[in-house]
Amino acid sequence: MKKRNFIWIIILAVGVIAALSVALRPKVLPVESARVTRGSLEQTIDAEGKTRVHDRFIIAAPVTGRMARINLHRGDKVERMSVITTIDPLPLSPLDPRQYAEANARVSSAQSIQREAQALVERTRVECDQARRERQRIEKLIETGDASRQEFERVRNAESVCQQQLEAARFKVAAASSEVEAARAALIPYASPHTARSSAPVVVRSPVAGRVLSLVEESERVVTAGAPLIELSNPANLEIVIDVLSTDAVRITPGTPVRILNWGGNGALRAQVRLIEPSAFTKVSALGIEEQRVNVIADFIDQTGPLGDGYRVEAAIIIWRSDDALQAPSSALFRQGDKWSVFVIVNGFARQVDIEIGHRTPLAVEVLKGLQEGAEVIVHPTNDLSAGIRVQANPLRK
Repeated sequence: MKKRNFIWIIILAVGVIAALSVALRPKVLPVESARVTRGSLEQTIDAEGKTRVHDRFIIAAPVTGRMARINLHRGDKVERMSVITTIDPLPLSPLDPRQYAEANARVSSAQSIQREAQALVERTRVECDQARRERQRIEKLIETGDASRQEFERVRNAESVCQQQLEAARFKVAAASSEVEAARAALIPYASPHTARSSAPVVVRSPVAGRVLSLVEESERVVTAGAPLIELSNPANLEIVIDVLSTDAVRITPGTPVRILNWGGNGALRAQVRLIEPSAFTKVSALGIEEQRVNVIADFIDQTGPLGDGYRVEAAIIIWRSDDALQAPSSALFRQGDKWSVFVIVNGFARQVDIEIGHRTPLAVEVLKGLQEGAEVIVHPTNDLSAGIRVQANPLRK
């Protein structure tokens, strides 16, 4: 009987010990995890922008008189030197010496602008020749392996942008020449500074080839000298205006690549920053907060297709890029004092590791120190998680 009681006591003690071990064993906490990988990573400044034509030309009335109706509509194609309209000058009153001097001064001013535009063409042509030689030099270095593909794309894009600027400069020369002709036309009706007589109709011609953006004056009416009549431009020569925070603008430099997204077509379009405007402006955000914004001007590298003037686009300005960056999910990081930390899963347990990070994106960060490729980190760590807890990893679905 004593022996039987002793056996039951032993069985009861083993059961109690087993129940206590099960009750006191650490619980397994389910977590989501992701791997530390190595690959391409880029840091961008994302902002909205809109397209605009690079050069606008407003054709104005060279003389005061009755203008014939303009038989053009928005979007109509206009050839260079084609007739826009004609103006029948009103009976002229004698010009006094001061008015005559002012008319001559306008001719001289238009000629100065024309010479300045011609000098701009020559300067841009020299820059394009230099860009072409630089591209040819990099092409040779690519063959020997002494230059990167990224460097080649940069100089090739610079050459493409330069060619666009050269074309725009030539348009400015044509416009300046037209202004000279218009200023001279204002003096044609006057045989002398004191003679008053009527003159033949003045023909208004287009200084450039392009399309009609808007009609300021369309119907027949009396117009004064200098009144705008029509606005022309080449819609194929577009640029992008992107307004960014002034704190972001200081990190952008001319030549920075830009990716144009959500423009309405398939894929993304490539562009390149040409100018960061030197002055900022105040803009009220959707939350009612005043922000200092800066316009960043970028030129298209790819064909713009159906895009036109004033179209909305989304731009990603690439301020940093690496093709071989060690990276971890941004959602795995948390602050521990003045350091960044993550939880790493080691043999089924969570271990806290301090890391050093570099560039950041909304989804990933560049890891400089503290982690190795292939390490499994916990994403979205909760307050229940601490170092030493047993965890059950569920890989995060991408």
